[in-house]
Amino acid sequence: MSRSRTPESRMEETPVKIVVIGGTGLIGSKLVAKLREQKHEAIAASPNTGVNTVTGEGLAEALQGASVVVDVSNSPSWEDAAVLTFFETSTRNLLQYEAAAGVGHHVALSVVGTDRLSESGYFRGKIAQEKLIRESSVPYSIVRATQFFEFLKGLADISMDGGKVHLAPVLFQPMSAEDVATGVGRVATGAPVNGVVEIAGPEPFRLNELVQRRLASLHDTREVVADPNALYSGAKISERTLLPEKDARLGETSFEVWLTQAGAQVQSAPAQGTGAEAQRKAS
Repeated sequence: MSRSRTPESRMEETPVKIVVIGGTGLIGSKLVAKLREQKHEAIAASPNTGVNTVTGEGLAEALQGASVVVDVSNSPSWEDAAVLTFFETSTRNLLQYEAAAGVGHHVALSVVGTDRLSESGYFRGKIAQEKLIRESSVPYSIVRATQFFEFLKGLADISMDGGKVHLAPVLFQPMSAEDVATGVGRVATGAPVNGVVEIAGPEPFRLNELVQRRLASLHDTREVVADPNALYSGAKISERTLLPEKDARLGETSFEVWLTQAGAQVQSAPAQGTGAEAQRKAS
């Protein structure tokens, strides 16, 4: 796998048009706001704004004059075949329209550990997405992020078994959605790395222990059980499956600081990349 070891880029000084696919969701809306603060022409593209990457509706118009396309969209269905179809169809369409429009940088948000989670139907979809991007003629950067603090409660919700939350006691290094948007924005306004950049939170935790702390902060009395056999999105995970590499770019927001922020006071969205049935990640 090609990996980037370049330092973080500063935001480009020259304003450019950047189209954010999934630009009205949790990460997309934050990213659009950050890019506009940097004086870029950031376009929030989603089915809600008349742009559909699966059907191709509105894509040609949205990409006209764009220098960069950032894809932070996600499948509206968590069924294995539907997820795969979404990522393959959407990504093929995006890359085809980008090539025709002369887009110079395709950025995709993915998940740390994707290539180690092929037992999961959801992650097989992400693997297919990344493969299409690497094989395309469009210069690219794949940004793999760790789990989001915002989704810890959602992770508990979909890990219930016998009235308790069952999670594997493995290491992970979650981060705030704000830091995800910042990390993706830095990559999007830099040169294509034609490889992978990983972004993560400032420190690692045990998955089961941090979810228990998150529930406690919400006065949620559910018990979290350390279950080595608990699956993650249908896949077996080991001690370091969910951890980034040593050269990952780290966000600044700690879990303790995030708990004091407004985003921690609202009900959490479904967990990132967990394939929860009938639930959709807000990104």
